Amino acid sequence: MNRILLGALAALLLVAAGVFWWQGRAATERGAPPPEAVPAGTAAPADLPTADGRGLRGAAPPAADEVTREQRRFDRLDRNRDSVITRNEMLAARAAAFRTLDTDHNNLLSFEEWAVRTANRFRAADANGDLKLNREEFATTRPKPSAHPQCRCAPARVAKAKAQSRPQPGESGTGDGGDPEF
Repeated sequence: MNRILLGALAALLLVAAGVFWWQGRAATERGAPPPEAVPAGTAAPADLPTADGRGLRGAAPPAADEVTREQRRFDRLDRNRDSVITRNEMLAARAAAFRTLDTDHNNLLSFEEWAVRTANRFRAADANGDLKLNREEFATTRPKPSAHPQCRCAPARVAKAKAQSRPQPGESGTGDGGDPEF
């Protein structure tokens, strides 16, 4: 019962605080001076440029500096952008890989935890189960190549090529031999 009364009292206090805050904000806006109006028929102030822009020259556009690959790599590790990489910032990049190996979550990587992961990789590669890897089985352990990002225009080109290769209405959709094109 006391919890309900305390909850209701707290809700009423929050609502009252919100109302006072809202009223104070409205009073502040009411007290602001109105913007100065330019009377009709008077000229615009002399310090404002005219619409034609004659004789005006804007600032030069900023020069884009080339960011090197090493600078981008540095910036990826420098999380707080203070131009210094601390030990913690350097190790944070490897934390996710460490957590996947640390199966008992004690922040210690024992030999057994590492060996289990390696043994599982070996067992997956050993297709015939003879506890030996031949050249073909060993080739399956090769790291997967990273996917290179394509240019943004590639999907548009692919869609255009697919649209051009589709049979038009009234066509059979077959090549010269009568077999469907794949």
